[in-house]
Amino acid sequence: MRKIAQILFPLVALFAISACNTIEGVGEDLESVGKTVSREAK
Repeated sequence: MRKIAQILFPLVALFAISACNTIEGVGEDLESVGKTVSREAK
């Protein structure tokens, strides 16, 4: 699980940075990444 999170997090972060155009969008994307990482860590 930890290795998956180590691979998944940078990919999702890169996608989130490239996909959002506003500060609000960044916050929403970061929240989504956090939820995904938390879910994978369990």
